[in-house]
Amino acid sequence: MIRPESEAELSAAIRGATGPLRIIGGGTRSIGRAQGEVLSTTGLTGITLYEPGALTIVAGAGTPLAELEAALAAENQRLPFEPPLTGALTGATGQSTIGGVVAANASGPRRIQAGACRDSLIGVRFVDGRGDVIKNGGRVMKNVTGYDLVKLLAGSYGSLGVISEVAFKVLPGVEATATVVVQGLDEQRAVEAMSTALGSPYEVSGAVHDPARQMTLLRLEGFAESVAYRSGKLQQTLAQFGDVSVEDSVDWTAIRDASLFAGGRGDLWRISVKPSDGAALGTLLGEAPRLYDWGGGLIWAEVPSGFDLRSVMGGFKGHATLVRGQGCGPVFHPEPAPVAALSKGVRAQFDPRGILNAGIMD
Repeated sequence: MIRPESEAELSAAIRGATGPLRIIGGGTRSIGRAQGEVLSTTGLTGITLYEPGALTIVAGAGTPLAELEAALAAENQRLPFEPPLTGALTGATGQSTIGGVVAANASGPRRIQAGACRDSLIGVRFVDGRGDVIKNGGRVMKNVTGYDLVKLLAGSYGSLGVISEVAFKVLPGVEATATVVVQGLDEQRAVEAMSTALGSPYEVSGAVHDPARQMTLLRLEGFAESVAYRSGKLQQTLAQFGDVSVEDSVDWTAIRDASLFAGGRGDLWRISVKPSDGAALGTLLGEAPRLYDWGGGLIWAEVPSGFDLRSVMGGFKGHATLVRGQGCGPVFHPEPAPVAALSKGVRAQFDPRGILNAGIMD
C-alpha cells in the first residue's frame, strides 16, 4: 500500500506509478470495482485553516470526518450537508475521511434544504493522473470563471484526480430540532405529504418516509422559539393527511446513515429519481425493504442478490447505484451515449494513462 504523507509525496507516487492505483481514504465508501495497488490518502491529515468568524475550514483529504466535525462543534458550527456514515452498510471498519466525503459527494437528509456536499465545497487541491498538482477555488465564496473543478471533483470517486486538500463553507449549529410525524400513509400519500411540507414556508430540513412503519417524518431545525412555532404550523398544514404529531426524539442520525440496512444480506441500492416518481417505482419493488429520503427523490432499497433492479426502473428517469452486493450489471448507472462520450473525454484529459481507480465505473 502506498501512503503519502504530503502532497509532494502523493504527486511523486502517481507520477512514478507503473500500473493502476486504487484510491481509498478511510475505506468506508469503497463501492465500485476499482483495480490496482492501493493508494491511501490517510497520511494527508490535519486541519490547516479554520476561521469560525469567516465560516471557513480547510483540511487535508485524509482528515477523519469525526475530527473535523468535532472542531466545528467546539465553535457551534457544522457542515451544512450532513454527511452520512455508511461504512456499516458494507461492513467497513475504517474512519470516514473528509476527502472520501467529497469524492463520493456524500450528502444526508439536509440536502433538500442546504444542497449537496459539492454546494458547500469552495476549494480543492488534487493531483491528476500525470502527477500534476492542481488547485481550484479558494477559501471564500466567489464567482467561477473557466472550469469549475471544485464541483467536477465532487462525486468523481477518484477517477479524475486524488484529492489532497478541501475547503468548505460552514454554517452555525442548530439550537433545536423537532419532527412532525404523520402516521398511516401509503407511499403515494406520503410523497404528497412530503411535497406539501417542502412547499410550505416552514423550512423543512428533512423529509423521510418509512413504509414498513407507515411513518412520514418532517424535520425542522433552528432557534427553539422558531422551531416550536413552525412545527405547530406545519402540523396544522398536514392535518389533512391524518394522524399528525410533533416529536423531539426521532433519531435522524440513523436515518442519515441508512442504519436500517446495516448487516443485511441482499443487494443494497441507492436510487435517485424525481420525487413525483418515487412512490410508483417503490411499489414495483414489492416486499423489498426500502426507505424514502429527500421527499421521495432518494430510495434506499434492499433486494434479493442478483435482482435486476434497473430493468424494473424501466422508463423512470433517474439512476441507481449498487452500494452492497453483486447486483446485476455495473455498479454505477450506465450513462446515455453522448454523456458517456463526454465523461470519457474528461477522464482522458485528467488521467491520460487511465490509472486512477481504473474500472470503478464498471
